[in-house]
Amino acid sequence: MSTAAALTPDPLALTKATGRQTFTAALASLFGWGLDLFDLFILLYVAPVVGALFFPADKPMLSLAGAYASFAVTLLIRPLGSALFGSYADRFGRRRALMLAVTGVGLSTAIFGLLPTVGQIGWLATAIFLLFRLVQGIFVGGVVAASHTIGTESVPERWRGLMSGAVGGGGSAIGGLLASLVFYVVSFIAPGDAFAVWGWRLMFFSGLLTSVIGLILFRNLEESPIFRQLQARKAEIRAGATAEASPLRTLFSPANRTSFAVSVLIAFGGGAAYYLTSGYLPTILKLVNGVPNASASMILVGANVAAAVGACGMGALSQHLGRKKSFILMGVIRLFAFPALFLTMANTTSLAGVAACACLLALIANASYGPLLIFLNEKFPTAVRATGTGLTWNIGFALGGMLPTLVSLVSDGPSQIPMVLAVVTTGVTLVYLVGAFLTEETQGNLDLT
Repeated sequence: MSTAAALTPDPLALTKATGRQTFTAALASLFGWGLDLFDLFILLYVAPVVGALFFPADKPMLSLAGAYASFAVTLLIRPLGSALFGSYADRFGRRRALMLAVTGVGLSTAIFGLLPTVGQIGWLATAIFLLFRLVQGIFVGGVVAASHTIGTESVPERWRGLMSGAVGGGGSAIGGLLASLVFYVVSFIAPGDAFAVWGWRLMFFSGLLTSVIGLILFRNLEESPIFRQLQARKAEIRAGATAEASPLRTLFSPANRTSFAVSVLIAFGGGAAYYLTSGYLPTILKLVNGVPNASASMILVGANVAAAVGACGMGALSQHLGRKKSFILMGVIRLFAFPALFLTMANTTSLAGVAACACLLALIANASYGPLLIFLNEKFPTAVRATGTGLTWNIGFALGGMLPTLVSLVSDGPSQIPMVLAVVTTGVTLVYLVGAFLTEETQGNLDLT
């Protein structure tokens, strides 16, 4: 069965969510993704320290590359988490999948604060560190499958573009903002060398907050009306062509492969831009611009606010322009803005100038994938939506998340990082534009089944 063929009017009336249900579902999607990105951001904020403790090398850039490689390991395993939790969410509900995944991420993150370093037990510490990164990645993949569907399925059509930007970009901004604030507090508690000795452990322990906050937030969460409609039609669906096919088998059927591949191109272009800007900013501020931790944390707070504004703004604008035109517009802007901003930031001595470049990079990168979540939701019918959205998002972002490691390896020293970033972001933007031109417009497909 092709995705296009599946998009036919549903004979059953769709029950609208109440105002409370809509608000709770939107909050769950927003904070569910934000809380789990908070756990991932912790590693980015302590990457230089973790690199030295768990990936020691003669050259500092190799240690840094090791830390980013461990981040990439989490990203690479996330599609497996989306396959597992996405199928679960498509069969049994988004709410149950979300609660389980958020709890797992918080607990697995906190464990990193207890791990021994290479200096204590040798290279076994590196193996243990990477093992728990895999565990964490599976749970994060599960969060994507659930959080990226229940919110957009619950809000009215006119708000879906904004909801997409709020979850995809605003949620990540919330995660980055919380990580920035925790980084600031921990830097104050453990200043200077103390941060590298024991302060980094406090950063990971803060992951326990996500489990507690998540369970409180999701306590009154209900399933989306669209998913409840699917449940009411289960007998009819089981009698149809897809009755015996699992969500994964349907998604990878010959009729759907091309559409899936084009979606991955856009997800890769959006994810790569995110990790090469917002994800790499802590390293740029420290190694290229030499900004002290306290000042860097405040710049990162501003960058995360700019990221939320960009994602929400472009998500809302896509409701008027359409998803396809929005991707093309942002792709063109990125081609010129990214190289200029990276090179300007490298040659700026003013702290205000560095902060302005950082905020603009975060704003543009997050705006470029603001409509991505709703685009993917509209791309896949309800019966495979969590699986399709989760897998596409995570495969694209996994590939994009490997690029900071590549940048660290290619750069012979901190002074080369801006030029390498300018070249790499131009390349990924071209891939992003190819996907944007190849895809069809999807707006309005969500209420079809």
